[in-house]
Amino acid sequence: MKKILAVLLVLAVAASMMVSCKGKGGSLIGIAMPETHVLRWTKDGSALQAEAEKKGYRAEVQYGDANQPTQNQQIQSFLTQGAKALIVGCITDGVASVVAEAARDKVAVIAYDRIIANSADYDYYITFNNFKVGVLQAMSLVDGLQLETASASNPKLITLFAGSPTDGNAFFFFDGAMDVLLPYIDKGVLKVIGPFPRSSADTNNFQRIATENWQATTAKTRMENLLSNDARSVTLDAVLAPNDTLARAILQACKADAKYRGKLPLVTGQDAEYDSAESIKNGEQFSTVFKNTAKLAEAAIILADQVLKKKPIDIPGAILAEGDLKEIGNTGKKYVKAYLLDPILITKDNLSVMVDAGFYDDRLDRGILLKN
Repeated sequence: MKKILAVLLVLAVAASMMVSCKGKGGSLIGIAMPETHVLRWTKDGSALQAEAEKKGYRAEVQYGDANQPTQNQQIQSFLTQGAKALIVGCITDGVASVVAEAARDKVAVIAYDRIIANSADYDYYITFNNFKVGVLQAMSLVDGLQLETASASNPKLITLFAGSPTDGNAFFFFDGAMDVLLPYIDKGVLKVIGPFPRSSADTNNFQRIATENWQATTAKTRMENLLSNDARSVTLDAVLAPNDTLARAILQACKADAKYRGKLPLVTGQDAEYDSAESIKNGEQFSTVFKNTAKLAEAAIILADQVLKKKPIDIPGAILAEGDLKEIGNTGKKYVKAYLLDPILITKDNLSVMVDAGFYDDRLDRGILLKN
């Protein structure tokens, strides 16, 4: 009888351990986000973790503080913990060394929203159509400046900003915008004040308009210097700004200049940050581009799940970058499979798009002010 009780006790303990292990979740997905000073990355990290846990995975998020050695250590920690997949929003191509370590360990790596350049050690990249982001930014300026009816005898004046040169997306944003703006510049109805790269391939001039690590203080200082020098004797009609954080910094610099207190230049943006949405509603920032990162996070976890389960890749709402778009997946060492979601242009006329999508549900007001 004692033997039977002992066996039953062992079985009960084993069953309890199995339930306990099951409760701890499935395979680990390590989520490495680049920073927190651009607000969207904290939203991305939280959304990715939530989506992974919905599918039964364990998920851990780390933020790299815009420091590549820090991010590399975080990724190595994921590998030590036995992660089966990594979702990496990289800081620079310096992450390639730990991606190579992941490949040696047969850990799936998905580049998230930023391509991991100079690496042949991963196969998947998921992002938005970032060339189209730039196209949408420029289209908002074409409409806002009424360039179709503008005259070369009285051209509209614009200055150009670009994102971080360590972020491959910054080149696509800029090139997409210039694809739209160059015909108007060449016709003489739009004139660039300050450095003027016709494309990101003009490395020297692109570097002059780039904003290292997407830092708002860098953009504000450059705008202040431009207003005191190249744009001192003119009034700017527009600023091509690559994201909302930089757009608000540029507007701060303009508001401090008496010349712009009555009328601010039209300033573009990206990421649909709540503060910029309020700024658009109040007639300050002109436009932003909405990239529904909740949808991107959901798509990234669908991709990770299908890769880990060796299923055919089928991501609702995403297209595989092929043809002219294939270059988006070029790491410099190989073409990875790049899956693209569509961005949406936002102006004062359609602010409710983000509210209706639940994009501001982390706000106490839930975006109500934007709809009134």
